[in-house]
Amino acid sequence: MGSYVPSTKEQRWEMLHAIGMENIMDLYKDVPSEMILPEGGLNIPEGMSELELTRALTEVAEKNIVFKTVLRGAGAYDHYIPSVVKSITSKEEFVTAYTPYQAEMSQGVLQSIFEYQTMICQLTGMYVSNASVYDGATAAAEAAAMCKSRKKTVTLVSAAAHPDTINVVKTYCYGTGDEMRVVPAKNGKTDLEALKEMLAAGDVASVYIQQPNFNGLIEDAEEIGKIAHEAGAMYIMGCNPISLAIMKTPAECGADVAVGEGQPLGMPLAYGGPYLGFMATTKKNMRNIPGRIVGETHDKDGNRAYVLTLQAREQHIRREKASSNICSNQALCAMTAAVYMATMGPDGMADAANQSVAKAHYLAKHLCEIPGVSMVYDGEFFHEFVTSMPKQDEVLAALEKAGILGGLPVAEGVLWCATEKVSKNQLDRAIAIVKEVLA
Repeated sequence: MGSYVPSTKEQRWEMLHAIGMENIMDLYKDVPSEMILPEGGLNIPEGMSELELTRALTEVAEKNIVFKTVLRGAGAYDHYIPSVVKSITSKEEFVTAYTPYQAEMSQGVLQSIFEYQTMICQLTGMYVSNASVYDGATAAAEAAAMCKSRKKTVTLVSAAAHPDTINVVKTYCYGTGDEMRVVPAKNGKTDLEALKEMLAAGDVASVYIQQPNFNGLIEDAEEIGKIAHEAGAMYIMGCNPISLAIMKTPAECGADVAVGEGQPLGMPLAYGGPYLGFMATTKKNMRNIPGRIVGETHDKDGNRAYVLTLQAREQHIRREKASSNICSNQALCAMTAAVYMATMGPDGMADAANQSVAKAHYLAKHLCEIPGVSMVYDGEFFHEFVTSMPKQDEVLAALEKAGILGGLPVAEGVLWCATEKVSKNQLDRAIAIVKEVLA
């Protein structure tokens, strides 16, 4: 570690001497001796050369199973990523996971975040976006916290939302002493009558639904928004960003806050991350949105410049007074999303969305032509759907053996997904394997 400190041994000795210390260990004199490593340090192997390290990591990487065909989504989706996305975001000038503090020294990174925020607003129809949060589930939980007031502290979450999102919102509520209640699902979607009943108490701050929901079904988002607002609650929509290229925006559905997982916007499947949560809101709620916002201004010479603005962070106000204690963002992932959206453009994203819909419906149609396979839920779906089938484990094992990652086993059956990246030949091959196993 010492070799990475930008100072000489002599300089470090001078600093120690200035504070009355003779050596580094004097700094730890209050630490119990049993907590300090003995002479010789950790019992770990010697360092490797670059070649040895490359060989070792290659051997570890070869243990991974890389599927040529992915028919599973459930929150992380296998979309095509143009090569220019990685080419731009891998430039050394941009490789940072953090929003810079020194705005005057970091105009390039700040501009990339500003462009990201602009595109998220265009995608969601909202007035303002923050610089991103950790992931989609965190974005939902932060939105729920943002909507609470002194008199209204209950958050309603649809049972048809992603289970991980429900758990994160529940954890946030537990930490603040607030309450989260789950709205039951009916036929795979949010039960509107149950929602009305749960809103009648008058203590609900916000309602969260996912569109499309975890079962892949398209919720009646506009009606849910009306129901929430009539009861005096705020409306949070969790959205798939690719679907927003062809579906109504959260703003058009009456949402007060739009959140979601940004992984489909140019980030590969990577064991769950790093990804980013996008978060946008209306002008009315602009000063309540947590995290960071990059704003555009002019310097003293009239030149365009970028700064951090409207920062309601725990470093600026007392922690117990803060509506949120999130104090970072996913700068590199946000830039990746911005480069992806700029590269694809509105037409490219709409094409990816339309292809995903078409291929998912093709897969559903032909799977359900196999005896024993049927759709669990009726209703429109985007690019995911649930089927019931016999020999479920055998089917998924046979697909895996053929290099195909099948759908996700869920309580009701199998949750399938298709994106624009999977070809008709790949779909036909998967369908044939399912047919062969069940025959």
